[in-house]
Amino acid sequence: MKKIIILIVLGFTLSGMSPQEINWITLEEAVKLQKKNPRKIIMDMYTVWCGPCKRLDRDTFGNKDVINYINKYYYAIKFNAEGNEKVNYKGKTYTNPNYDPARAKSRNYQHQLAQHFGVRSYPTMIFIDENLEFLSPIGGYRNSQQLELFLKLFKEDLHKELTTQEAYNEFYETFKPEFKNTY
Repeated sequence: MKKIIILIVLGFTLSGMSPQEINWITLEEAVKLQKKNPRKIIMDMYTVWCGPCKRLDRDTFGNKDVINYINKYYYAIKFNAEGNEKVNYKGKTYTNPNYDPARAKSRNYQHQLAQHFGVRSYPTMIFIDENLEFLSPIGGYRNSQQLELFLKLFKEDLHKELTTQEAYNEFYETFKPEFKNTY
């Protein structure tokens, strides 16, 4: 009986029915990939101590609709906004000169890249276009359907048409989500 169960589990794993995940890459990898296959970028600016960040990972970034959409249309970057990573972006090197290793698992100093993008709270999702130009920060936890609105807004370049608050409000009110919320 144990052999049958092991074979079934192994069969599901090999057939691709194991849990999917977002293909998280580094900013440098995304920049290289942009040269071959331009896509928008979504960057999850998180911290290790942030509860809403963990919920975003579990509920939203764990949603199969979100996973499939991001993997198909975006390069996804997960970036610790209080980490110690050295990052190159548009010819400039960003670090965290005040990083304290003793505080690695708690609140630390903000990374220069997070400062560059104007991140003021966590989580914040940064959207960047195919030319590596900053589009917008989206702050706070978003469920699958709330994130879907922004994923489609930027992927389809609809943000270029929404030049007033009234236009955005109309888009928001008429948006029909297709992703399922699974939380």
